[in-house]
Amino acid sequence: MSTLPTEFERTDIGEIQIAPEVIEVIAGLSTVEVKGVAGMSGGFAGGIAELLGRKNLSKGVKVEVGQREAAVDVSIIVEYGNRIPEVATEVQRNVKRSIEQMTGLSVVEVNVHIHDVIFKPADKAEETTDLSNRVK
Repeated sequence: MSTLPTEFERTDIGEIQIAPEVIEVIAGLSTVEVKGVAGMSGGFAGGIAELLGRKNLSKGVKVEVGQREAAVDVSIIVEYGNRIPEVATEVQRNVKRSIEQMTGLSVVEVNVHIHDVIFKPADKAEETTDLSNRVK
């Protein structure tokens, strides 16, 4: 998928085009910045890329890009103990703000899909420590 240059992306020396993959990376990075997001849920292909040692910055992100607008879907994993609607709303705000500031595109929607809730690794470490001290 490629984007067509809008009027302000045409200069006297050429055209500026932003690939959809760039918008996916911006959306992914701005999503994981939000407090309460444990990670992205990318499905089978994203899992294979990570097994091969590649960091997939667009994991769990799908975009539709037009000449002036973009729509984004992000799939996330939320840390246990956070209010899911608050985390999702903050993800929407952060993704919209980042894409609009960096690309000039208008973001018409940001859909957030919650795929899992996960405990923080530190909480699990404390649990095992408590159990080992209990039995002698």
